[in-house]
Amino acid sequence: MLFKVMAKSSFEELVGLLLESNEVIGPRMKTRHPDGKGVHQFLPITAFADMDLDYEKSEYSPKTYFLPFKENLSTYRFQGGDWEQEIKYRIQPRAIVGMRACDINALVKLDKVLLKGDFPSPYYLARRKNTFIIGLDHDPCENGFCASVGSDIVSHGFDLFLTDLGDRYFVAIDSDRGYRVAANVEIRDPTEADNEAYVQTRNRIAKGFKVEVSIRNLPQILDLEFQSPVWKKWGDKCLSCGSCSAVCPTCYCYGVEEKVAMDFSESAKVKRLYSCNLYDFAMVAGGHNFRPSRESRLKYRYYHQHRGFVETYDEPKCVGCNRCGDVCLAGINPPEVITDLEKEAAR
Repeated sequence: MLFKVMAKSSFEELVGLLLESNEVIGPRMKTRHPDGKGVHQFLPITAFADMDLDYEKSEYSPKTYFLPFKENLSTYRFQGGDWEQEIKYRIQPRAIVGMRACDINALVKLDKVLLKGDFPSPYYLARRKNTFIIGLDHDPCENGFCASVGSDIVSHGFDLFLTDLGDRYFVAIDSDRGYRVAANVEIRDPTEADNEAYVQTRNRIAKGFKVEVSIRNLPQILDLEFQSPVWKKWGDKCLSCGSCSAVCPTCYCYGVEEKVAMDFSESAKVKRLYSCNLYDFAMVAGGHNFRPSRESRLKYRYYHQHRGFVETYDEPKCVGCNRCGDVCLAGINPPEVITDLEKEAAR
């Protein structure tokens, strides 16, 4: 990885250059919560001033630009005795500015499943490879626990990653195209003072986390507490609405449905992201449901996040953003569920 220093005016110039020939997406404040806190989304911008780079976290993660909630996998047209298939998954180059470390780490986890698995997804690949990512460091979220799962820092998966040093940015460059883009504006090598300021900033950020979750022995605890009353306690609260999966930056479960025109002239295969908390997620032909209870569905969501994914990829799927806890109408959040499991195991 290469490190440089960039003035804030140069960063604004860089975004302007990207806007000349790319779709650029950034954090924008759409409204405010009743407590006055801004509600932010990653949306297309037309000028640098459209962005609010001081946002805490977006309501939805930028995952939606790589795994849209709904997409056509293929369409078919039937005429006479023949048929024609059309598949589209190429996109024009674009840039996403201001992604947080946890959201970039989420993409790195999705890469392992959707790019490096036995059956890579060409749809995800096209979006991932044609998106220029600029990350931005930030102070910890009020209820985030990114540091507990190692997602508060990021070492790859981006093109440029910026840390605010006051009047300048400390820039980590992780790709050839990142270097080429950054070279279009004024950048310089970091001095010893820049390096020291960067380390101090990172130390301050690391000490700012208010929520801490112990996951050191969590896969084993989950195995021991498979029949724990903790699952009924939290499962009884669950509304099975699927909101947690909708905002999660790493959930990728989906369903595919066929849509056929009434006159049989055309059809489409439509992929739609799904949630393991929905009632019919584990229902199979014949009407049997392998997870009929709310507690069983909630339990397996945690098992996938902190047990199954760890077994396959040696790391949890959760990045600690706690968006699921923010959006849950029943007040279910990972820190409290995991703490209850640890207390039950200690008993």
